[in-house]
Amino acid sequence: MQTQIIYVSPLGNIRLTAEDDALIEAAFDVPATMTQSVTPFLESVCLWLDEYFQGKDPGAPPAICPKGTEFQLRIWRLAQQIPFGYTAAYGTLAKEAAREMGIPKMSAQAVGGAMKRNPIAILIPCHRVVGANGKLGGYFGNDRRKIDLLTLEGQDMRGFSK
Repeated sequence: MQTQIIYVSPLGNIRLTAEDDALIEAAFDVPATMTQSVTPFLESVCLWLDEYFQGKDPGAPPAICPKGTEFQLRIWRLAQQIPFGYTAAYGTLAKEAAREMGIPKMSAQAVGGAMKRNPIAILIPCHRVVGANGKLGGYFGNDRRKIDLLTLEGQDMRGFSK
C-alpha cells in the first residue's frame, strides 16, 4: 500500500511516497493539496529531513526502494556512497560503475542520464555529483536548489560554476 505526505522544506514542498516501509519517491515542487497519510515510517523520513535541513549529517537514511533500471539502481547506489558534505565527479562514478560491470569504460553522460531520473531527491544525493571541470551539472531543473543543498552541507561553492 502506498502512503504520501508533503514535507515542507526550506527549498520547497517535497512529496514523500512510501510503499510499505520504504520510500519510493521524494519529489520537489508538488502542490500541498493532496490526500496525506501520516505513518510512523513517513514520520521517520520527516525527522531525517529535519536533521538534514538543520545542516546536520542525519546519518543513514530511512529505507528506500527506488524504481529504475538495473543501471540506474547501480548509479543511485554509488551516489548514496558519497558522504554528507562531499562531492564526486560524474566521471568518477562512471569509472566505478564500469569497473563493477566489468566493462572498459562508461561515459559521464550516462551517469548524468541516470541522475536525471533519480526518484528520491536528497536521500539519493545526486546533488553531490558534479562535473570534473567544476561545473555543477543539473539538478531537477533547478541549479539554485543544487547550490543550496551543497551549501547546506558545508561545501565551498567558489570552485563551482553553472
